Amino acid sequence: MSLADACLVRLAEQYAQSKVLPLDQDFQIYRKHSRHIIPLLMPH
Repeated sequence: MSLADACLVRLAEQYAQSKVLPLDQDFQIYRKHSRHIIPLLMPH
């Protein structure tokens, strides 16, 4: 996990209703609070 990815995960933990728009596939394996899926807006 890069520092930028870690910052986005932490922001997703802080703002529960937020969604992350990643530009790579890595966010499909990251979790909030070690077990909750991060809501994503994946580009096609």
